Amino acid sequence: MEEVNPPPPASGRGPGGGPARPFKSRDTPRAKSLRNGASPPERLLWQHLRNRQLKGHKFSRQMPIGPYFADFICREARLIIELDGSSHDNSADHDVRRDAYCRAQGYSILRFSNADVLSNIDGVLSHLMATLALLPTPDPSRLREGRV
Repeated sequence: MEEVNPPPPASGRGPGGGPARPFKSRDTPRAKSLRNGASPPERLLWQHLRNRQLKGHKFSRQMPIGPYFADFICREARLIIELDGSSHDNSADHDVRRDAYCRAQGYSILRFSNADVLSNIDGVLSHLMATLALLPTPDPSRLREGRV
């Protein structure tokens, strides 16, 4: 039996009334595999980023950005965090292509070495907080901007 897809709404709008967007499949099995195989530095940094612990910013890990995966991403601040260790030593060309693609999508990228995360997590977090404070947010709260 052939599967029948319902026709789009006559209004051309999606189910919630907004514009209909084509479905984009994501490589979630690969993302899950990357999360489950996280290195000790990635696990340590994630303990400080998860649950909006860093100034209320929401981070996700191993998220697909086009054909690439970001180690950590804060979508609201358009910020990607990459950790570099021995696995990145032989992939400088790949990193350059990925960074160019992500920047073209409007993201800023911060890189930290695995050694920095393991030996100076407070310094890494301080640098992240300073960077987040400088980045524009798409819908800043009046309280955070100093206006009540």
